[in-house]
Amino acid sequence: MPSAFFICGVQRRAIRWYSFAASGLAPVARLMTKAFSIFGPGSRPQLGPFEQQVLQKLWSHGSATVRELLADGKIRQAYTTVMTTVDRLYKKGLLDRVAEGRAFRYTPRQTPEELQRVAALEGIRQLLGSGDASSLPLSYLVEALSAHDAQLLDELQLLVERKRREIKAREINDQKNNDRGPR
Repeated sequence: MPSAFFICGVQRRAIRWYSFAASGLAPVARLMTKAFSIFGPGSRPQLGPFEQQVLQKLWSHGSATVRELLADGKIRQAYTTVMTTVDRLYKKGLLDRVAEGRAFRYTPRQTPEELQRVAALEGIRQLLGSGDASSLPLSYLVEALSAHDAQLLDELQLLVERKRREIKAREINDQKNNDRGPR
């Protein structure tokens, strides 16, 4: 069953990405390729290695112009190449830009953690939306969690219980509001 292995791999990447997020930007950039490449066209934008490098540099600077990105010499591409790359990242919705003189100042729209969260959620949604109505996709998630770290199963259980309480409280609140009727 090759598709099950692939789906399980998706989950491992998302979980692995999550576990390395606190250790710095480099692991996030390495794993971004894996997370984005699995989604393919039509879901989330795919990022190439240079786009990842530029995005990581913007995360470390907070915001920058193309000239500022090139200033320290770590990026050895032509000005126009960097300009095209940040424009593509902007068009993919990953950057904001503000005119600054004759140039633009680019700022990441999401932190590395937020971007990783979006990618992980997309992978999980893709897994659950695979068309399999059984509980198999959930079993893949549990398998991936237990293979990575058995303690994550306990954390998952706590998160599920917390979410159930939130949903129940919301339903009770909605019911109370419906019982009151229009004001």
